[in-house]
Amino acid sequence: MQPRRALYAFALLTALVPLASAQAADDAIKIGNTAPYSGPASAYGTIGRAETAYFKMLNENGGVGGRKIDFITLDDGYAPAKTVEQTRRLVEQDEVLAMFSSVGTAPNIAVQKYLNIKKVPQLFVSSGATRWNDPEHFPWTVGFNPTYEQEGRIYAQYILKTRPDAKIAIIIPSEDAGKDYLKGFKDGLGEHVNQLVSQTTYLTTDPTIDSQMVLMKDSGADVFFAEATPKFAAQAIKKAASMGWKPLIILPTVSNSYGAVLEPAGLENSTGVVTGLYLKDPNDPSWKDDAGMKEWQAWMKKYQPDASTSDLLNVQGYTVAQVMEKVLAGCKDTLTRDCIIKQATSLDHLALPMLLPGITVHTEKNNVTPIRQMQMARFNGKSWELFGDILGDK
Repeated sequence: MQPRRALYAFALLTALVPLASAQAADDAIKIGNTAPYSGPASAYGTIGRAETAYFKMLNENGGVGGRKIDFITLDDGYAPAKTVEQTRRLVEQDEVLAMFSSVGTAPNIAVQKYLNIKKVPQLFVSSGATRWNDPEHFPWTVGFNPTYEQEGRIYAQYILKTRPDAKIAIIIPSEDAGKDYLKGFKDGLGEHVNQLVSQTTYLTTDPTIDSQMVLMKDSGADVFFAEATPKFAAQAIKKAASMGWKPLIILPTVSNSYGAVLEPAGLENSTGVVTGLYLKDPNDPSWKDDAGMKEWQAWMKKYQPDASTSDLLNVQGYTVAQVMEKVLAGCKDTLTRDCIIKQATSLDHLALPMLLPGITVHTEKNNVTPIRQMQMARFNGKSWELFGDILGDK
């Protein structure tokens, strides 16, 4: 049987298993998550650890509505088959009320039909795939990141505005995330799409992308969109420097981490790289007196003393956990799956301490992408420097 058919059959069969849709008032609130704590995308495990620390803080302060949060996060190694196995365990054995912030496009695609058939909320997916914003077909799924298509369009438009004659190279993963980025990027280039002189892909299981880097350098490109997960984004920056190739390098929001990408690539090599941000960079000295930053730094010191305060992935985990707290609190005593999805799809311009000023979390019935804006930033060797206006949809 083909893998897709097997997963669909699995979803249909397991849909017959009854599940509790609410929990007794004196129970802990069980929330499930899968993340790659091992494997080629293990840098993203930082998000899950930050979320665990945030829920620990909430529990020490009485939980949500007097109920503690039992956050069960399992390693899937960024392997879709393992995601299916772990998600089934969380739903059918642990009987979680909802899945929250599971990491990765391909892993979440593998369980999206299953969770929707079971009517288990698949909330704030840690991915910007366009398919998370499809309430007609997947009413129990809500994304979190700006969509990859939107992000791709923004980068393409930035290139055309600042380097109208650019010759562009792009590398993408051979999965749906890459296709979304590529579609948005080409849409943004419009009639200038012929300026895309090199387009290549990689597999998450590849050891390196050295051969692809050589091909892109040889294309004569002077702008390089490295749409890659942290391991390969770091490789790309480092390899470009070692070859003496000096294009303008653009990183996606999913790989602009100081600790997981820029530092391993070499801060000198990373200087001049641009990206889009929607979160405050802890390394940016302009935030040193910011109340939200001070609050986050204090939280890191107490609840994640051994974690890197330079890593934006820790900011991501902290921020998305705050959104989940708001959703749970909004349900009050009616803590059912129906209430959770209703709250998650009706967030009204929620301002949070570590979001950039002017960027809020907002969902509505026909558009369940919570983050829809970003601002361009350039790495100066120490931190991301913001420039330009807030871009995207309100």
